[in-house]
Amino acid sequence: MRSKITYFLLAAALLAYVFLAGTRGWILVRDGRPVTVTFGVAVLVLPLIGIWFLWRTTQFALNAQRLAGELEAEGGLPVDELKRTPSGRIDRDSADEVFRRRKAETESAPDDWRSWFRLAVAYHDARDTPRARKAMQRAIALRRASGTTV
Repeated sequence: MRSKITYFLLAAALLAYVFLAGTRGWILVRDGRPVTVTFGVAVLVLPLIGIWFLWRTTQFALNAQRLAGELEAEGGLPVDELKRTPSGRIDRDSADEVFRRRKAETESAPDDWRSWFRLAVAYHDARDTPRARKAMQRAIALRRASGTTV
């Protein structure tokens, strides 16, 4: 739940920025002088990049959530078997052990989106966000390739 709140707050901040930068860029373009038009166009590019980034991130999150729902319906979601410190943080050795098992599972079934999904969760638990994202992207791509829309 905390991640969803963070996502919506950051998305709202990005949309506010897009609005403000877009209006400033438009004002510069409407001025009509070559220098201000050039700056205005440059300023308008940043909101477009922001909108594209927000769109891609939202699509990724929705697709990952759909896969999680499907895996849950099959009873295949990974069980939280991680040891935690007294403060509640995940024990690194525990996360590494689960990761090794998930990696072996994925290596034995490289075309199974479910194993890639579970590997992404293990990467996330091991605090390797870039690899977690890549593994989840692979799971999404494999699910799409199986013929059903994600």
